Amino acid sequence: MTPETIAHLAETLENAELNAAAVAQISLAHPGITEADGYAIQHEIRRRKQARGARIVGFKAGLTSRAKMRQVGVENPSYGFLADYFALPDGGEAEHARLIHPRVEPEIAFVLKKPLKGPGCHIGAVLAATEFVMPALEIIDSRYQNFKFDFPSVVADNSSSARFVLGGRAKPAEDLDLRTLGLVMEHNGKPFSFGAGAAVLGHPALAVALVVNLLARRDEGLEAGALILTGGVTEAVACRPGDHVNLRMQELGSVSVRFG
Repeated sequence: MTPETIAHLAETLENAELNAAAVAQISLAHPGITEADGYAIQHEIRRRKQARGARIVGFKAGLTSRAKMRQVGVENPSYGFLADYFALPDGGEAEHARLIHPRVEPEIAFVLKKPLKGPGCHIGAVLAATEFVMPALEIIDSRYQNFKFDFPSVVADNSSSARFVLGGRAKPAEDLDLRTLGLVMEHNGKPFSFGAGAAVLGHPALAVALVVNLLARRDEGLEAGALILTGGVTEAVACRPGDHVNLRMQELGSVSVRFG
């Protein structure tokens, strides 16, 4: 894919995000698009945001659980970046009109005290570099019509990143069994899904290592203080104006968001 095509598709997808207007899956017009092309487009979107003053506060792992892979029909994990304006306060409001077809998923968030660089990043390095973990809700919002995509297309679309909410209690990873850490996500006061940390690649720290090793392809890494969302533990719930989502996580309290 030429630099001109990458720049054009990055502009198309970012405008779709900023204007909350869905576009056709890009692989329909570019059937030869590869995973590498998808990441090149994603990185160009990141460059465009940074050029306008946005700060990148961390990264997300996407499609790290079987539930999410089944839900969207994709078989490989991915990563995307988190811009500063994606952050919402715990209990705050997400403006539905600024999103296309948002869905919310429960996640375990990691915050680092030391930098991490790949290739060869492993679970031990991740746990040694982690300051704490905490509950998170990620609002994903594909910029594609009908939330339909293939792998290169979702990678290009920043792995459907849109908003995130952090809350609850922060605890050191060594104080928790992250594999058996249980959670329930409630939608409008009713339980929607149940899960445990092992649903994310067997251990959520492995999702952090995956992001680090994928970033190493571009000679990038994670800095101290970086936030990493490790991927949906369960399937995501679609939300409309007036909806409320609450996540309760074992030993870590709760975090919530409502849609206005």
